[in-house]
Amino acid sequence: MTSVPLVDLTAQQDQVADEVALGWAEVLKTTAFVGGPQVAAFEAEFAAYSGVPHCVGVANGTDALELALRALDVGPGDECVLPANTFVATAEAVARTGAVPVLTDCVEDTLLIDVDQVRIGPKTKAIIPVHLYGQPAPIEKLRDLGVPVLEDAAQSQGARRLGVTACGLGDIAATSFYPGKNLGAYGDAGAVLTADEELATRVRLLGAHGSPRKYEHPSLGFNSRLDTLQAVVLSAKLRRLEGWNTARRAAAARYTSLLSEVPEVRTPVVLDGNEPVWHLYVIRVADRDRVLGKLHAAGIGAGIHYPTPVHLTGAFSSLGYGVGDFPVAERTAGSLLSLPLFPEITPAQQEYVVDTVTKAVR
Repeated sequence: MTSVPLVDLTAQQDQVADEVALGWAEVLKTTAFVGGPQVAAFEAEFAAYSGVPHCVGVANGTDALELALRALDVGPGDECVLPANTFVATAEAVARTGAVPVLTDCVEDTLLIDVDQVRIGPKTKAIIPVHLYGQPAPIEKLRDLGVPVLEDAAQSQGARRLGVTACGLGDIAATSFYPGKNLGAYGDAGAVLTADEELATRVRLLGAHGSPRKYEHPSLGFNSRLDTLQAVVLSAKLRRLEGWNTARRAAAARYTSLLSEVPEVRTPVVLDGNEPVWHLYVIRVADRDRVLGKLHAAGIGAGIHYPTPVHLTGAFSSLGYGVGDFPVAERTAGSLLSLPLFPEITPAQQEYVVDTVTKAVR
């Protein structure tokens, strides 16, 4: 065993290459590069897969979050609640609307948003729980708070909570199709999903320069649309997503079994009622950076998601938070370690990873 990548996109590409080539040939023949029928087809397919009536393709996941917030009329003077332990884009999208991110801590075992610490104020316009690492947040508890809930579902295509598929749990959802996601494009892409037709219409207008038809601009908008070539890729991959997610679940179960006799390693905890899709398999270890170095030296592509909570980044220092404000997020950030996980990972590769981790932690 010489190396194990964190994500193996080559194996996935090999499975869809012929189908994508045929689809792209059709796009090139018709030259419908923007807004071609393949975009509408994918939107309908992904909406049906997610169990909601409406899907609007956009340029990337960050745009998806921002356009969803704007569809909810979030803007200057408003506040949006989100977890401190997330990729910076969640807070970035709020800031781009002119609103203020209000952070909260996470639960110790699952690292999902701590709903008991969520505080709703007179300026709160939305709550943005993150389906972290492919595991849905307990959105049903947040919906009782009387504020619109925007799912950050960038890591959770196909995950389910209490039998409901991610993107259909809140009032509106935003997802990313960045290449490394469970459902990934060949570049940047994203989508907004909702059961609310009015919200879907607002998102579509916002992403098309505020224009319902060419050269009519009743409102200010943006340029954020799903590329036709990417829609072809996503449709081809969507047809295989359930099988890939099943393989991820099997790989995650194998890791948990192999690591069960390594007390120095804390394995992920699944929240009752969840069926994760294991976008990432994140363990916790002491002296994480030393362990990470050992894995890299052994040719294992482990990673860190995420090394710095949002409130401790320079980009959001102006929020006024400091060290100690979100103790769980801060404490766990230094111990998180993402192990290689992708549908095609083999038992032998996982055994090599676990053997290397075990030697490193001991």
